[in-house]
Amino acid sequence: MNNPFNAGATERSSGFDRGLPPRARRHPTILRVSAVGVAGLLSALMVTAVAPPITTDQSDRAVVNAPVTLLTAPIGGEIDTLTALPGRDVRDGDRLAQISNPRVDRSTLISLEEKSSDARQKLDATRAKGASDRAYVASLEAELASQTEQLKMQFQSQIEELRARVSQSNAQSGEKKVLVERQSNLVTRNTASMDMLRPTTQQYAAAMHNADAERAKLNQKIAQLNALNGGVYVGEELVVLNNLAQKRRDINLDAQRMEIEERQQSAVLNDLERLIDTEQKRLASLEGADVLSRGPGKVLTIGAAMGRHVNAGDTISSVVDCDKRFVVAIFSYRQGQNMMPGTRVRIDGSTFRTGIVSAVLPKTSDKVDERFAVPFPQTERRELYAIITPEGANEAGAPVRETQASDAAACQVGQWVTVTRDNGVVPSMSVTWRRLGNLMASWTHDDGSETAQNQPIDADTRRAGMAQPEAPKAHENWWSRTRTLVSQ
Repeated sequence: MNNPFNAGATERSSGFDRGLPPRARRHPTILRVSAVGVAGLLSALMVTAVAPPITTDQSDRAVVNAPVTLLTAPIGGEIDTLTALPGRDVRDGDRLAQISNPRVDRSTLISLEEKSSDARQKLDATRAKGASDRAYVASLEAELASQTEQLKMQFQSQIEELRARVSQSNAQSGEKKVLVERQSNLVTRNTASMDMLRPTTQQYAAAMHNADAERAKLNQKIAQLNALNGGVYVGEELVVLNNLAQKRRDINLDAQRMEIEERQQSAVLNDLERLIDTEQKRLASLEGADVLSRGPGKVLTIGAAMGRHVNAGDTISSVVDCDKRFVVAIFSYRQGQNMMPGTRVRIDGSTFRTGIVSAVLPKTSDKVDERFAVPFPQTERRELYAIITPEGANEAGAPVRETQASDAAACQVGQWVTVTRDNGVVPSMSVTWRRLGNLMASWTHDDGSETAQNQPIDADTRRAGMAQPEAPKAHENWWSRTRTLVSQ
């Protein structure tokens, strides 16, 4: 059964639609398509924002890094000169700062010099005493030699006299012997009595004993002369010489003891002089020192100022070795097999376009970050670091520069880049959306404000989705970008 009201409404609506223009009838369709597109876009954004890049072959969480050398103050003091400037090229051995320390503790040197002065005085006194002992010994030897010669002459004269007396005693004893024999013959013939023979016999015996005594004296003098020639002083006549000889021995022993003490004092003085020289060199090194560059590179940071007091070990400057640049990229652990060492990758946003994975690190630490110009980016769970060496690097790890533009592009340490594995098929959604946004912005910019730039964006830049900075401008601003990244 037909409802007359519905029929009328249908006729009115159809009549209304027939009365509308075709463009007005398309508005609901455009609205529905726009709503579906916006909903799909929001869904894609939410999915790509929430879901981690687990299987992507591309990462924009990559930064150009390079090893850095910290130049510290070797001594404590005040900075007199500071030639290091951020961004300045330095060579190996260049002086970046000069430090002076007028407040050096010299107590050790003063104490050593006092000990050295005392040792030198003792050495001089020992040498003087030794010289006096040797002079005394020489005088005693001269006196002893003189008296010895006199005694020798005296002994020789006495020996000659004793020999004469011995001969006289022998002659007297022979005379007495002849007389005794004559009187003995007379007594035997009963011509003389025994009373006359006895005195003669006694005289003969006395003459014999006198000859023996003279002979003993002669032998004694000969023995004393031989002992005197041998340096042995025995007898009452040689007591004076014996005393002189004993005194000479005592003084000679004292002179030898002085020689030993002189050698000891000389050794002590030499040791003290070596210590003084070492202490003077140490104080000279503490009074002033130069902070020298330990390799070529660019000055990254300055940690001191003119006239500032620094302690030993304080960082004066840091020098980054731009010839050993590399890229640190973060990938999912699921890409560990695909990002093994030796894998070739593409690098966007830097002067070097390709590179080779040299190492894969699961994590890093603050101590490791201190050795490089910028800290490694923070990783999340189940992520790893891929260390990428620019392709064409030399033996020292430095990338080979082929054009003057790359030379003018400066160090670029701290610049964020995009790393893509060769033959990779899964792009990073964040990179894709960013490039789409840049592409739309570039189109809008081309439509509305082309005259403000005076230079159109080329096709390669439009396809990449972003404009690359010119090399001179990057050279001027590399330090500001690096400092901002370090501060963050």
